[in-house]
Amino acid sequence: MSDPMDADKIAAVRRRRKIRLASLEADVAYFQARLEILGEPKTANQRAQSKAYNLLRKSLGDLVLRTKHRLLDEDPPSR
Repeated sequence: MSDPMDADKIAAVRRRRKIRLASLEADVAYFQARLEILGEPKTANQRAQSKAYNLLRKSLGDLVLRTKHRLLDEDPPSR
């Protein structure tokens, strides 16, 4: 039989991961919005910003995907 404390700890870890996932998705949306506001870069500074935002968006997007896969692996669909 499982220890109820272990189940509570596991549930707490899953909640934190879901909150982290939502936070990462918000960060990706922020960088996407910044890129759309920036539009076509006209200056060297804007090109640098665009490059940085694209790198951050890609990096965060990869992290979102890994986190989603981890959550799906831990929480098989209920039947």
